[in-house]
Amino acid sequence: MSKTAASKIKPLGDRVLVKRIEESEQVRGGIIIPDSAKEKPQEAEVIALGSGKKDDSGKPQSFEVKVGDRVLISKYGGTEVKVEEETWLLLREDDILGILQS
Repeated sequence: MSKTAASKIKPLGDRVLVKRIEESEQVRGGIIIPDSAKEKPQEAEVIALGSGKKDDSGKPQSFEVKVGDRVLISKYGGTEVKVEEETWLLLREDDILGILQS
C-alpha cells in the first residue's frame, strides 16, 4: 500500500478513506473466477479520517473508528477513487457496519 497515494486524499466531514482488503484467490475444481464476477470484499482498513460530524452547536464529534482499524463495510456504499493505479474507497462513517476485533 502506497502511503504517498493515500496522503493525496484528505476526507472531508464525516467521510473515511479505506482500502479494501482483497481476499486471497482460491481455485476450486479448476475454475478461476474472473474479477468482474467476484463479490466486492466487505473488509477494509481505515487509512484516513475527515474532520468529523458536527453537532447542533457546531462542535465536531469524534469518530468511532481510528486509522489502522479493520472494518466491515457495506457492499455498495461509498465512492471508489483511483489514485496512482490504486483504488481507494471514500465513504461516510455511517456506511461502516462494524470494527473487526483481532
